[in-house]
Amino acid sequence: MNDATSSAAAAPARPVLDVWCELQCPDCHAALDDLRALRAHYGDRLDIRLRHFPLAKHKHAYVAAQAAEEALEQGQGWPYIEAVLARSEELGKRGEKLLLEVAGELGLDAEELDTALIDGRHLLIVDADQAEGKAIGVTGTPTYVIGGERLDGGTSQEGLRARIEEIADRLLAQEDTGETQRG
Repeated sequence: MNDATSSAAAAPARPVLDVWCELQCPDCHAALDDLRALRAHYGDRLDIRLRHFPLAKHKHAYVAAQAAEEALEQGQGWPYIEAVLARSEELGKRGEKLLLEVAGELGLDAEELDTALIDGRHLLIVDADQAEGKAIGVTGTPTYVIGGERLDGGTSQEGLRARIEEIADRLLAQEDTGETQRG
């Protein structure tokens, strides 16, 4: 999910953490606390972007990624992502019904979300994220990329948040001293 890529041609003014994720993945569910902590700690100083990497072994991951994009369009991207990730096991059993239910619970236009899933308006975003992930070596979720470093959270989340914070702090210090090159 590209929450902050409306100015894609311009270099980001702040460090970016790309999180290659899928909403039916139990490891991504486990990583949710770390993502919340990072968002709370850094606020607007760190651009955290969810990138879609639906895995074939999870039947509803691809449609969930599309639903997340529609939630973003409706202004509720992160709340929707967090709500679906919190119910990742239930998503495996209920599929689209759960996605629509969560949309309704958050006050989204569930009918529009359903229409988006039918007409496939977000397919290209999901496919592009997945292709980019494969191109940089993502094989599982969650995988983090920050400051040019790829960190695999699919095997263990242990120590990853500390490593992400270490890299983010270094990038922010460079930003503060003007060492970061602008593109």
